[in-house]
Amino acid sequence: MRNTLIAVVVMAAILCSGCTAPSSRHSADGPALAHDVYFTLHDNSPAAKAALVQACEKYLRDHPGVTFFAAGQLVEAHARDVNVRDWDVGLHIVFQDKASHDLYQEAEAHHQFIEENRENWKTVRVFDTYVE
Repeated sequence: MRNTLIAVVVMAAILCSGCTAPSSRHSADGPALAHDVYFTLHDNSPAAKAALVQACEKYLRDHPGVTFFAAGQLVEAHARDVNVRDWDVGLHIVFQDKASHDLYQEAEAHHQFIEENRENWKTVRVFDTYVE
């Protein structure tokens, strides 16, 4: 029994030798900032939703300090009581810190995205969160 326990402990040590703690989402300038934007469109046809997702990809993906980027349409199949369904396209960007987010807000590509797409926006809701 003792030999079995020793073997299990040794095996666990070998398997976890490459394990590391999850990296912190803090930079020297503070915590990461998640920027989530939900667009409700006047024209919410499949083509219009796809066009907005493509515009997000074109103008908003490659900014300094972006550690995660995703844009997509509402998942129609998820219609539980807890699902908020009053939007059409979601944008999700995680910045390494608030300073990166602030630079993004002033970037020419961000302003170009707004100018080219705002006419079809019925509502825009922004949720900014510091994330660990």
